[in-house]
Amino acid sequence: MSEWTMIGVPSSAGGHHAGQDRTPRALRRAGLIDRVCAAGVDIEDAGDLPGAVFAVDHEHPRARNLNAVVRVAGEVADAVAKHLPSGRLPLVVGGDCTITLGVIAGFRRGHPDVGLVYVDGDTDLGTPETEGSGIFDSMGVAHLLGRGAPELAGLAGRPPLLTAQRLALVGGDPRETNEESRAFLAETGVSFQEAPALIADPGAVAERALAAVAAVSGPVVVHFDVDTVDSGDLPLGNFPHYGSGVQLEHAVSCLRALRAHPSFAGLVLTEVNPTYDGDGSQLDRYVDAIATVLAG
Repeated sequence: MSEWTMIGVPSSAGGHHAGQDRTPRALRRAGLIDRVCAAGVDIEDAGDLPGAVFAVDHEHPRARNLNAVVRVAGEVADAVAKHLPSGRLPLVVGGDCTITLGVIAGFRRGHPDVGLVYVDGDTDLGTPETEGSGIFDSMGVAHLLGRGAPELAGLAGRPPLLTAQRLALVGGDPRETNEESRAFLAETGVSFQEAPALIADPGAVAERALAAVAAVSGPVVVHFDVDTVDSGDLPLGNFPHYGSGVQLEHAVSCLRALRAHPSFAGLVLTEVNPTYDGDGSQLDRYVDAIATVLAG
């Protein structure tokens, strides 16, 4: 029997607008805990961290809500580090993508060789200097690799949070990655597989990502941004992605293959905006999919 601990992070501090802060509560109401238990999985609910709600930040247009983003990421790091000694797998439910910085920082306190498979519709390589919106949600990978705001990049001490060899990106929409970003990933040695590869063979994509990361890592965390899935199929992504072609079934197949690996050490769920789902039908599909993944 698998054993999990759910940590809710009701935060949209790093997002484009509010909404993701409601996700942990919405997923509980949609029956996530009950369905996971019904699948034969032991999951305990550790409740929610304080979190933060998106606020307009006109004073810092290049680094919006940085203080709140750093605070939330630090709270996540503390919570993850607290629960890891139990041996249970953390299920960290956000919230915007910046919570993954906190998850990695928390793992590093006991596992400095932690690796990450980042399943996401974007490469998130912006920095306050290059990302015109100033939204940290689109800068997560850059900060993992030591670029951007020192307060975030240095969450675990001296940057980077992750070396490039311990990071694999999966599922990016090719239309969302420019040539400069592609060149950066190639030069630094980050494993990078885009949406067409995920569609063609989700299991093989997972195997290649793990082959790249697990070979040089200890525990491997998986980040799953729902915007990996085409919004035409599952319109829950806080920042919609229409036309990528990735179906929910593709993402689930990939996540299940990642979950089955001996190095798998936890899952981070990001970018669901429950305000987009008026009748609850899409949250219902999402919760069923996640329960399937957690059950292994």
